[in-house]
Amino acid sequence: MCEDRDVSPFSAAEADEVRGIWQGLGLPGMIDVHTHFMPAPVMDKVWAYFDSAGPLIGREWPITYRADEERRVQVLRDFCVRAFSSMIYPHKPAMAQWLNGWGIEFAAEHPDCLQTATFYPEEGAAAYVSDAIAAGARVFKSHIQVGAYSPIDPLLDEVWGQIDDAQVPVVIHCGSGPAPGEFTGPEPIVTLLKRFPTLPLIIAHMGTPEYLEFLALAEEYPNVYLDTTMSFTDFSEKDAPYPPQALARLRDLPGKVLFGSDFPNIPYGYAHALTACARLDLGDDWLRGVFHDNAAALFGLG
Repeated sequence: MCEDRDVSPFSAAEADEVRGIWQGLGLPGMIDVHTHFMPAPVMDKVWAYFDSAGPLIGREWPITYRADEERRVQVLRDFCVRAFSSMIYPHKPAMAQWLNGWGIEFAAEHPDCLQTATFYPEEGAAAYVSDAIAAGARVFKSHIQVGAYSPIDPLLDEVWGQIDDAQVPVVIHCGSGPAPGEFTGPEPIVTLLKRFPTLPLIIAHMGTPEYLEFLALAEEYPNVYLDTTMSFTDFSEKDAPYPPQALARLRDLPGKVLFGSDFPNIPYGYAHALTACARLDLGDDWLRGVFHDNAAALFGLG
């Protein structure tokens, strides 16, 4: 069980609510597969982009958990998040390898972080992905929208092959929300999975807004998962509501739905992401899987 501890003032008001949700399900804590920790200059630029309501966002998006890095880590620990990620991603060449080095150091300093790595379609990508796997990467992040690259770029052929062989999951933002990109949508992922049918992919944001197409891929392919990041919340339901007719299929997707929050870059409190899942009324067993057990099984966390 997550031990009791004094919570930081930043999270005290919400910590009891978050803990109450998972404790009410008899869980030992939570696992959040989609959290962002990055080198400070990169995070500052990400926050500046959100503050500007840039074209990929198109609406006001306040950062609820804007704080220094260690304070943000403590917030997750106050919530008793047993394991989280450091979703790093490049937006240009010659950036991914540097981010991977940072990811190794961050995970070494924070053992509750799943060591995270990334890649970009460029010469040398296969070599640094091989190095990342050898160094203990537990999860990769691919951001098709921000990176503006095709997941079936030939420069990634060997990258996907290595990841498939090592069975390291990839959290991939490939849906066309909040704004479409040149390479977003299900079609490139369908092509990718036909080539690598056992590739472990975690479709970020449930594939917003192409929910049904990505749900079908999770039903068809054994190693395709969905993460709940921002889905079902009031913020997302306003522009991209999850189709009610798909909820029964979601309930019957055993072990395939994982909780993700997008912490700290969310425009609402962390507890709302949990209650948004709970109000789907898919049952306590489903919630236990989403909030903890499915990710624990995937990442071997016990």
